[in-house]
Amino acid sequence: MTKLTLYLEEETAAVLKQLASTEGVSEADLVRDALALYRNARSRPLPKGTGAYHSGRSDVSSQAEELLRQAARQRQ
Repeated sequence: MTKLTLYLEEETAAVLKQLASTEGVSEADLVRDALALYRNARSRPLPKGTGAYHSGRSDVSSQAEELLRQAARQRQ
């Protein structure tokens, strides 16, 4: 792990200390958990329309590259 010094406003530091005490975890654990939740919430969304359509095929994931090649050939 890497050590990080963090400057917080007094009120925020007091809230962090109280939350850590209430949860029975260290302040560092609470900050790590909060950052992990933030990171996951901000992860890149799936492209629009993903999962919205049904091709009727059950092999799309295993045949994706070949299907894309065929589609590209058809557009030429």
